[in-house]
This record gives sequence, structure tokens and C-alpha cells, in this order.
Amino acid sequence: MATKGNVRALPTFSFSGHETFVFRYGWLKKAYDAVRENPQSFGDDQAIVTLGVGKNMVRSIRHWALATGVLAEEPKTRGMQLCTTPLADFLFGSAGHDPYLEDPNTLWLLHWNLLSNRQRCTTWFWAFYMLSANEFTRDGLMQSITEEMRRSDVGAPNENTLRRDVEVFVRCYVPARAARGVVIEDSLDCPLAELNLIEEDEGPGSVYRIRRGPKPGLNDHVFAFALADFWERVAPDRESMAFSEIAYATGGPGNGFKLDENSLIERLERLEFLTNGELSYTETAGLKQVYGRLSKDKLGYLAQYYETTNPLFVVTA
Repeated sequence: MATKGNVRALPTFSFSGHETFVFRYGWLKKAYDAVRENPQSFGDDQAIVTLGVGKNMVRSIRHWALATGVLAEEPKTRGMQLCTTPLADFLFGSAGHDPYLEDPNTLWLLHWNLLSNRQRCTTWFWAFYMLSANEFTRDGLMQSITEEMRRSDVGAPNENTLRRDVEVFVRCYVPARAARGVVIEDSLDCPLAELNLIEEDEGPGSVYRIRRGPKPGLNDHVFAFALADFWERVAPDRESMAFSEIAYATGGPGNGFKLDENSLIERLERLEFLTNGELSYTETAGLKQVYGRLSKDKLGYLAQYYETTNPLFVVTA
């Protein structure tokens, strides 16, 4: 399976930590509440009692809370002490806007954070940003990652570890199929399966297709948050960003959400109104750019959505 040209080696990578579990509804809220009560709650066996699950699942919950940006490791504690993030406080706090993941746009946010966390979610990052095609097989995805690691002198990952990671990646987005006469609990599927981002062809060979298109379920405010997040990471001092960078750059929202060019332009054209003039899109002599200064509070874009655009999820303190 081909990868995009001029790919630089990944500075850090990981293909484990989830203990082969996808994250489930309720896990992130549990992790958030546990750490708010005790920053060292994942540092001892007490977490088994606190979370009501086995040791492997405790490790998995910790992994997913860190991978989705709900929790962060406190510096100089070797991961023994964790803290909640501003986004987590916004979603899961006492006046949280969507503590139980009832709004699909919260799932888009979690998807975005997984892709942005290449250190813990290398396979996720690779599948959305490094593959040259939107179709893949498990074996093809493994081969692509392994070949690039070897070319980059990083060393090939353990085959079994990588295979399990690719399997978990697929299961995050593709609902499990029940064998005839067998009922699969909905709760065992990852919430991200609701996004319908990846579909499996019914023919032989288990070919998966990442759907590129307008993504009508993705709200413009969430897209604006992702754009600001990307801009902040790659070019915080710049006052403009090219359309091509937004659409196709590694780590950008265009490929992260697999938006087609026309729908991406439509979203960018709405930025000026949505951001009260902070960001605006122009197209002059074929040059497509977004201009403006980044908001110091990108969570404000999300607040506009949860508190105004979507009244069903308004939360009062």
C-alpha cells in the first residue's frame, strides 16, 4: 500500500496501551471523575474498585482518557499523577456540556483528538494522514506502517502488537458484525462507530473505505475549533493559512475529517460570520487563503455550538 511522498519519520509512535479494548460509553466520564477526586487514582490497585473493572480494563481506560485528551500526565510524575484538561472540564465537569457523549459532535471532537495524538495513536494518525488512498486492508495498513518505520531507521514494530492495534483501530469505527443467532451488545461498540467514517465492503478480503465527503453531521463550530487547534500547533504566529494546507496537510482538518474540497470551501466561507470576523476566507486570482488572528479561547467556538446552536444540550451551571 502506497504512502504519500516525502513522508518524514514519526518522532514518536505507539501501537499499544489499549489492552485490545475499544473505549466505550461512560469510560471517559469515569476516568474524568476518578482523577478529579484523586489525581493518583490510576496509580494503584484502588482504581479497580473505583472504576469497577478488571486491571487490564483499568489500563485501557487510562490509555483512552489520555489518547482522547480527557486526561494529561502531570510533568515529573512519571505518569503516576494525572490531571483533567480544559476540554474535559468543558465536556465532563459539574456544568459539563455533554458528559455522556449524547451529541455526535462530541464524538467528532474525540476523533479529532485521537488523530492529533500521534504519540499514542500512531495507527489512527497513519490511516487518515499518510495513506495515499482512502481504501485499505488490515494487512495493507500494517505493511505501510512497517515499511515506513524501516525506511526511517526507527525499526519495525512487533508484528503481533501492530496487528492488534490495527484491529482495535478498525473496531473503533466499524460496528461489530454478529454471527447468525448471536446478539452483540451495543455497548461493546466504540461510540466512534456512530460517525460512519469507515465502511467495510461486504465482499471477500475485508476492504475498508474511509468516506470522504461533506460530513453534514459535523458542525461548523467544531470544525472551527479543529482548524484553530491545527493552526495553533503548526503556525501560531502566522496571520494566514493556505487552503491547500487546511485541506491536505498532515494533521489538518481537511484530511482529518475527510472533507471534499467543495464542502471544505463552503465551511471556510462561513468562518467570518461564525467567528465574528476573527477568521475569514478569500479567493483572489486563484489564491485561496484563510486570514485572521487566532482566538485565544478556541473553546469559545464550541460553547457557541453547545449553548446556542444546539439547545437540546444547553447546560446551566
